[in-house]
Amino acid sequence: MSTKMEIVSRRKSVPVKIGGVTVGGDSPIVVQSMTNTDTADPDSTVEQVAALAKAGSELVRITVDREESAKAVPYIRDALDKMGVDVPLVGDFHYIGHKLLTKYPDCAQALAKYRINPGNVGFREKRDTQFATMIEVALKNDRPVRVGVNWGSLDQELLMHLMDENAKSSSPKEAQSVMHEALVQSALLSAARAEELGMGRDKIILSCKVSEVQDLIAVYQELAGRGDYTLHLGLTEAGMGSKGIVASSAALAVLLQQGIGDTIRVSLTPEPGGDRTQEVIVAQQILQTMGLRSFTPMVTACPGCGRTTSTVFQELAAKIQDYVRVQMPDWKQRYPGVESMNLAVMGCIVNGPGESKHADIGISLPGTGEEPTAPVFIDGEKVKTLRGANIAEEFQQIIDDYVDTRYGNKNSAQNAAAQ
Repeated sequence: MSTKMEIVSRRKSVPVKIGGVTVGGDSPIVVQSMTNTDTADPDSTVEQVAALAKAGSELVRITVDREESAKAVPYIRDALDKMGVDVPLVGDFHYIGHKLLTKYPDCAQALAKYRINPGNVGFREKRDTQFATMIEVALKNDRPVRVGVNWGSLDQELLMHLMDENAKSSSPKEAQSVMHEALVQSALLSAARAEELGMGRDKIILSCKVSEVQDLIAVYQELAGRGDYTLHLGLTEAGMGSKGIVASSAALAVLLQQGIGDTIRVSLTPEPGGDRTQEVIVAQQILQTMGLRSFTPMVTACPGCGRTTSTVFQELAAKIQDYVRVQMPDWKQRYPGVESMNLAVMGCIVNGPGESKHADIGISLPGTGEEPTAPVFIDGEKVKTLRGANIAEEFQQIIDDYVDTRYGNKNSAQNAAAQ
């Protein structure tokens, strides 16, 4: 079994600075997301960027697909700055990025990074010149780029060339392996071309996105072994609901466990009318449950069984989990370290007291037929027993007091030391 030290031992990559965020090197793995609004509608885009940033997205990508979108980008950046939302914006360019970046220099300046897809930056003789134009704009504005390969828009000339070579080989590989190689080569050849044009490795991030778990793992293992570029991970078109969450978690967890990946996105298809911020929360939970980062106090809760026919523990677990997430923006400012706190809401006497003792704060609610009492444990010790109709409110107050006592004192000590 791997230890936590083995899990957090990451592949060494060249760090890349994107606005005020550093990706790669020894920096924490960065969570990012992407809007699904029309960028040409600045109001809706500003609203969604702000929501994603509040949820914890440390980079937000926006589509820049036409002139109206490019014109809107500076206004979006300005509106976010006035709101105090300083999250770096990444421009997602396809087909005409070279034209938009040169025609609208304010757009190029407002963005913190450009995403270039080598599969559609240009075709045949235009490819080199249009790619070069985007790199030149990035160099002029001192901006990093992500060379973002996607198997849905893979460079077909490169793929066919590798397929032809493979067919002539005395020991041909399976077509799937050739596809993997095409993805990796597309990223590495584009990165090499950017370096030839004067861009340092500290300005280049690579990604090779596919929509199947095993393909993603194989491609990134190969890509990681062939250079020290900073890598962005994500299972593209992961899907909707539990399917998207499970697929992304399975793929990213394997790679992160192997020390591969410097920034991640969970590309979920929102449910109709669903909240875009869900993908940010899932990405955070992947990192936190693996012990790689802490974002918000985790709530351990039992699944319930025939011993817990009451819904009290389910309702309390949901209420506490929602409460701590709502409190986090304030707690994060006032109580350094509170994001690592562990809570437990358990449903019966079998595992309840034991699990509660393992948490910083735990409560063991009565199961079916048990005495209607709820012992509360703090730092492994039983401190009180709650009874009656106001258990949820009383337990919430206990959490508030604990946070202020444990993490507030730490904050005061740090402030005193700084003076």
